[in-house]
Amino acid sequence: MNRRNILSLASAAATAAAFSLSSTAAFAQDSGQPIRLVVPYAPGGPIDVTARALAERVRDSLGTVIIENKGGAGGNIGADYVAKAAPDGLTIGIAATATHAVNPWLYARMPYDAGKDFAGITQMVRVPNVLVMNAAKAEQLKINTVADLIAYAKANPAKLNYGSGGNGSAGHLAGEMFKQKAGIYALHIPYRGANPAQLALLAGEVDFNIDNLAAAAPNIRAGKLKALAVTSLDASPSLPGVPPLSASFKGFSIDTWWGLVAPAATPKPVIEKLNKAFVAALNAPETKTRFGALLAEPVPTTPQQFDSFMAAERAKYQQVVKASGAKVD
Repeated sequence: MNRRNILSLASAAATAAAFSLSSTAAFAQDSGQPIRLVVPYAPGGPIDVTARALAERVRDSLGTVIIENKGGAGGNIGADYVAKAAPDGLTIGIAATATHAVNPWLYARMPYDAGKDFAGITQMVRVPNVLVMNAAKAEQLKINTVADLIAYAKANPAKLNYGSGGNGSAGHLAGEMFKQKAGIYALHIPYRGANPAQLALLAGEVDFNIDNLAAAAPNIRAGKLKALAVTSLDASPSLPGVPPLSASFKGFSIDTWWGLVAPAATPKPVIEKLNKAFVAALNAPETKTRFGALLAEPVPTTPQQFDSFMAAERAKYQQVVKASGAKVD
């Protein structure tokens, strides 16, 4: 057998294998078996709530979608489970800022490759973070704007501190990015989670936090926290009159986001079917209303757009994590 025939047979075999994988995956999805959507965090948080809302919305187009919570290791356990699942469209998962942009640079050893082990389906939501102070402390120090906070920090070096949900958390990294851009110093005080960090701010133990808007909003509305700026590129309609930090520092943008991914080898027709169903669910008026109550903005995308977005976020957070010095062994 000559070389040309060997190459022809090899090509035919590869095509047949790819067709077989695609057909098997399509059959698995259409077999009536439920789809498992893995949430890499505990039940009850915004990610879990939005995942369950979408699971209900796609029931007619995809059948039963079961939510499985697999928390631990900053989301790495659940993400790794999805990475190593069969690429048949029956196991998909949540990709979040932590699991797919921060953790690859934060953890010394990762069980999965965030850039190679997943295929994007669609981004789900974007939630701004917000720079907040204890309202009484802000009034005492006469701080009403970001410029006031920076001026105070420069006039009183080493007097300010800020809290976060832990080393390498979104609040920690956003705080370090803010300090770097503003040219100020503030001592970072890590807590065991975002809720304890917010309680510390309310109690006056720390001077400011950069918190998730959904978590901070009730206390902002109650007058207990003073919002100085949002960290999204643009102002948030949920906080009229509160400017974005990009107004002070061009290009400043550090939001919380999450979306849907499948194992990397999942065939394109299966990804496209999932994308079509979930994008329709995200565009439904009922979804926008439900997510709006969580101050989460639906962001439906193509699979390619979500893959590109996650790659850009990983590149951004590589620099942010390095500058923060945060590490998890």
